[in-house]
Amino acid sequence: MKSDLEIAREAQLKPIDAIAAGLGIEESELEPFGRHKAKVKLDIINRLAQKKRGKYILMTAVTPTPFGEGKTLSTVGLSLGLNRIGRKAVCTVRQPSMGPVFGLKGGAAGGGYSQVVPMEDFNLHLTGDFHSVAAANNLLAAHADTSILLKNPLEIDPFTLKLRRVVDINDRALRRVVTGCGGRRNGIPRETGFDIASASEVMAILGLSKGYADMRARLGRIVVGRSRGREWIDAEKLGTAGAMAVILKQALMPTLMQTLEGTGALVHTGPFANIAHGNSSIVADEIALRIADYVVTEAGFGADMGAEKFFNIKCRVSGRTPDVAVIVATVRALKVHGGNIAVRAGLPLDPALTKEDLSLLKKGMPNLAKMIEIVHLHGVPAVVAVNRFPTDTDSEVELIRDTALELGADNAVISDVHARGGDGGIEFAEAVVETLEKPARFQHLYPLDLSLKEKVEILATRIYGAERVKFYDEVLRKMDRFTERDYGKMPICMAKTQYSLSHDPALKNRPEGYVFTVKDMTAAAGAGFIVPMAGDIMLMPGLTAKPALLQMDLTEEGEVVGLF
Repeated sequence: MKSDLEIAREAQLKPIDAIAAGLGIEESELEPFGRHKAKVKLDIINRLAQKKRGKYILMTAVTPTPFGEGKTLSTVGLSLGLNRIGRKAVCTVRQPSMGPVFGLKGGAAGGGYSQVVPMEDFNLHLTGDFHSVAAANNLLAAHADTSILLKNPLEIDPFTLKLRRVVDINDRALRRVVTGCGGRRNGIPRETGFDIASASEVMAILGLSKGYADMRARLGRIVVGRSRGREWIDAEKLGTAGAMAVILKQALMPTLMQTLEGTGALVHTGPFANIAHGNSSIVADEIALRIADYVVTEAGFGADMGAEKFFNIKCRVSGRTPDVAVIVATVRALKVHGGNIAVRAGLPLDPALTKEDLSLLKKGMPNLAKMIEIVHLHGVPAVVAVNRFPTDTDSEVELIRDTALELGADNAVISDVHARGGDGGIEFAEAVVETLEKPARFQHLYPLDLSLKEKVEILATRIYGAERVKFYDEVLRKMDRFTERDYGKMPICMAKTQYSLSHDPALKNRPEGYVFTVKDMTAAAGAGFIVPMAGDIMLMPGLTAKPALLQMDLTEEGEVVGLF
């Protein structure tokens, strides 16, 4: 089969204004970026305020391998399949971070014949939103450091500064750094570090804001540190929030693109449901729900990660709840869980993952069972979609489908959208439409008026399968301080490994009876959630010994090669 890039380059793309017109987006509501992508102005939300909302479909997955199991592929492919059966559908997908693009995973525009195009634009810079997020975040950090150095009018204690600078590249050398070296003119020396841009509170705010006023208010609530008198100092008090909002004005508008089959795709905000909320933006979904009858939106990693945060963070803010959730499962991932097989960067896949082994596959089914349980715990019907790989046998994919139904899934289907695009998504789409006839009785996992400790314990025991939670002493002290600050009623945005239901990536399948460990906790007051840090999770990924960037180059004609 041709590479994703070769397939993408063969596509006959439509002008973006033609894509927009087909969706009922007016010319005045577009800000074009070239011929094949455009920002969509938020005015459209008000213009179509009275229009009936489309069906809301969430895409999630089993616990993945480091290579991903095809959620974006399935999100795009399902929207293609829905359009093939005569349903007006669009997808809302997250913009890839250039960290994974140049790292292990490579591009994230979907794959095969279910892609968002132009693929190079999608994976590299796009319309500059990530740069705007980094600039706004780093402006706040720079202003805080400068204010302390130049007379410190707010009497900020430099050793309470919590805001870290961000970049959109995996760079392990920046995880812990000392700034302010080289003399008094360069600032006060202190230990800090960098995070990846997608993990920043500014990115979370961009994803959860419902408009410009909401974004501006949220930016003002970002906590920078505390004064020597123990007063909390935020971006509003520092006077930086207005300038940050100016930087992010254009970034708040989602980007309209198209699929290989000429259907609409709205692209907005960043990935990383392990260290962020990992969902597409509220405004992208709001626009999509007004211009289409079916909207497929993606949530990062497994149902314990992005989907749980979708249910308990995003749905609380947006007021929108899903009609159905799709759980993507693969033979590869379930075999990894069944045999606790290591998948290492730069090394060939274990042969056990590419040859038929029904016994090994059956052993990994408890992970799928847990994901179905998590979706049902929130009152949402669950469809299991088996994303087929070329090495999968008929017996293997049918085993997953049949077992999913035995485990209580409301429907199960085999998806072949990678190889066949919309044609391979027709049965997939029909299964989802059939399941949409079942009522969703949505409910949140926990009420917000519980204590922070209780909310973390509910997450750990009911979602992650832990027996109990161990909180480090500093975490207990922080929870008391956050409660005093009126942050106690915020939802939880857990930062933990994506490779296990637990906090330990070595615990595969469906671990139970273990102790879930929370080592640190931060408050994202502007985003509106609390972030516990579980296990050894870090907010800055690192490159591998053989990253994807080694395959990339530019020809003399200016064409990109080696991009996935």
